[in-house]
Amino acid sequence: MSSQHPFARFIRILGRGRHASRSLTQEEAREAMGMILDGKVEEIQLGAFLMLIRVREETPDEVAGFVQAVAERITLPGEVATVDLDWSSYAGKKRQLPWFILAALLLAGRGHTIFMHGARGHTEGRIYTFDALQTLGIETADSLETATRQLAQHNFAYLDLRQLSPQLHRLMELRPLLGLRSPIHTVARMINPFRADHVIQGIFHPGYLAIHQMAGRLLEQPHLVVIKGEGGEIERNPDMSCPRYALHGDKTDETDLPPLFSKRHTKPDHLDLSLLSRVWRGEAEDEYGEGAIIGTAAIALQLLDTSLTDAGAIEKARQYWSERDRNRLIRS
Repeated sequence: MSSQHPFARFIRILGRGRHASRSLTQEEAREAMGMILDGKVEEIQLGAFLMLIRVREETPDEVAGFVQAVAERITLPGEVATVDLDWSSYAGKKRQLPWFILAALLLAGRGHTIFMHGARGHTEGRIYTFDALQTLGIETADSLETATRQLAQHNFAYLDLRQLSPQLHRLMELRPLLGLRSPIHTVARMINPFRADHVIQGIFHPGYLAIHQMAGRLLEQPHLVVIKGEGGEIERNPDMSCPRYALHGDKTDETDLPPLFSKRHTKPDHLDLSLLSRVWRGEAEDEYGEGAIIGTAAIALQLLDTSLTDAGAIEKARQYWSERDRNRLIRS
């Protein structure tokens, strides 16, 4: 009689049926994800585990445990950069251009150090941050060491998940095979490898707002804000109200930010990435895009400075935008 595989107990906890099954504790989730990342799980077990979590929907405890396991396996460089804001980008855009990139660069130009991490190619038909940055002529990092240097030089760096955590990237790449997003998309958003005190996140499904907020609390994240972002990215849609869930220490706050415009704009027929740089340089105008940039920057500014009111953050973001250096996206 063969002995039971050590990972089987986690599948049994999740899959024993409607009345006998339960979610994982934070410590169980940390141990399970650790085994997955260390290659101690069979492929059939991995698929079953990810889909059982997907069907049940990941809990804050599970997300926190998964994130802990990933963080434990990320080796930071000797000289660790001080990061003001951790900015995740995993959804990609298909209805609007990634205006949030200009919001991040706008803040970086005013001295706020921003580390952005994300993934690309896991869903067909989307524009990913890596590709947008390439079009803008902004070099992406190929390691945490390179990212550290770029942060010191430009206050901004982007690192793809395939370099940040190859094991987690492999799991995310299973989406086309499984046919569904898995908990990995939630986990990746919360990695925060440089342990920044301020974390900003965007999601598409409103039900995940509270999951991210409470997982952040379990991870003892000092300051976090998660919004229902356009397309699931960290981008305020200026035409619609924007649900915002915040965490500052032990205090939580849930707010719906009002639309910035009284009427909705028409969705563009096609997405031209060159418009991003032309709007930055003042060679083209896009009312929706500028509203998205200013609205997104305002949410980040208020996260970084809780003394700002909603109106004060918008005013400050508008000032930043009007005073931007139109000749360069990041300082040289």
